[in-house]
Amino acid sequence: MNLNTSSNLETRSLLDELCSFDKKGLFDLGHPLLNRILESFVKAAGIGAVQAVSREAFFSAIEGNGANRSGLPAEVSNTKKNQLPGLRGETSNKSLEAMVKNTGKESLQWGLAAGLYSGLTYGLKEARGAHDWKNSAVAGAITGATLALTLDDSTHEHIVQCAITGAAISTAANLLTGIF
Repeated sequence: MNLNTSSNLETRSLLDELCSFDKKGLFDLGHPLLNRILESFVKAAGIGAVQAVSREAFFSAIEGNGANRSGLPAEVSNTKKNQLPGLRGETSNKSLEAMVKNTGKESLQWGLAAGLYSGLTYGLKEARGAHDWKNSAVAGAITGATLALTLDDSTHEHIVQCAITGAAISTAANLLTGIF
């Protein structure tokens, strides 16, 4: 028995493994569309969770120091009124439960938006044979409308506004990609 057989094995460093994620992706579900949707969903949901938790930590720190919100910009003070409404429970368990629920909801919204947009742009590119601003506009509009439907108090006007906003942002991003 040869003890030097380990030298014949391929040795890979952690850096090599991390760099290979860009080439092969995180998931392999057998179809590029499914891989793209799931990968976009997972990445954006993680970002949404970090954003929600860091926002709540910021506001907890501000309120924990006894500071008032008069020093904060108006848009920050006003958004706090709408964010995490059940967080001020009677016990820390209720507060933690409310934070987990709201973080999960926000993660789901971010993941839904990214997965849906990514899947739509890929599908439209495959169907039309071109990746242009039209694909981005349609995907952005559908994603914006769908995201508006996840809100608690979505009205017809709000859904249309989100669809137009989604189309405008995604079209602008597509057009500006070639410039910068």
